Amino acid sequence: MSKNFVIKNNRQLIVGIGSALVDILIHEDDNFIEKTGAVKGGMLLVDKPFIEDTLSQTRGEYSIVPGGSACNTVVGVSKLGGQARFIGKCGRGKMGRFIKSSLKKHNVEPVLFTSSAPTGRVLSIITPDAQRSMFTYLGASSETHPSELSDGCFHNAAIVHIEGYLLFNPDLILAALKSAKQVGARISLDLASFTVVEESKQLLENILSEDVDILMANEDEALAFTGYKDEFKAIEVLSTKAKIAVLKIGERGSIVAHGGKILKIKPMGGTKALDTTGAGDLWASGFLFGLVNGYPLDKCGQLGSACGYEVCRVAGAAIPEKGWQRIKKLL
Repeated sequence: MSKNFVIKNNRQLIVGIGSALVDILIHEDDNFIEKTGAVKGGMLLVDKPFIEDTLSQTRGEYSIVPGGSACNTVVGVSKLGGQARFIGKCGRGKMGRFIKSSLKKHNVEPVLFTSSAPTGRVLSIITPDAQRSMFTYLGASSETHPSELSDGCFHNAAIVHIEGYLLFNPDLILAALKSAKQVGARISLDLASFTVVEESKQLLENILSEDVDILMANEDEALAFTGYKDEFKAIEVLSTKAKIAVLKIGERGSIVAHGGKILKIKPMGGTKALDTTGAGDLWASGFLFGLVNGYPLDKCGQLGSACGYEVCRVAGAAIPEKGWQRIKKLL
């Protein structure tokens, strides 16, 4: 790791804060995407009845798994053998209990606030090209209040990883940034979706001006933020906004910029992607795990690439145990 990027007191805990959601996964074609009004590869906020109505139109079976961007990332960190905590808000019903039990099962410390509102959910429509297009009902997750973030939420954190969807809750993301900085944690921000960037660009600019250490984006998000489709121009702009900038470019790998240097990370080769759900989230798992363990940036990127590759081989954001065994060989 570069000497310019130091984790305080050799801490290793990675804390994710974001939406506590369940993912509902269905497989459909582009005609279904067009009929429902989904944004291909993007995300639209909707209400609960909309998700239920859309789900009723699907032709096949669906599966329900724990989800949420930051949640997926910290679960991945824990599966790699790291220390992980997740902060979010869910309902008091069956779905909320499902999220809490799943986190505990994966050795992630849950800090879950509860609400009388239903647990949030994402209808993720997976098309034959492995793209996922999402309808999101935030539910209880949108009700997290800044006052609920006690001093203990970020205690002993090396990195606080914030999902970009929190930009829809300005007071909360600003409170999270303040609390994380007070404990000396590094701040990681994943831009989450190009639709989030488009709708929250000014707030994002304000936050990046001084608060973020690690900035992660895919090509669509980088284009929405920088205006550049050219990946090297885009990473150049992103690198002016954070100490470490990451541009994920799908099957072509990723680009990491730090200290005036640009590293091209090769992709993992092999199996064609089945589903890209969670690819960016799990890439972040590997990269952040590498950082807190003192790996060089190229090794962090390789580990991220391996995690992203393995999750694309399955439906949903959960890598099976054999996949984790293959990833750990890199360690």
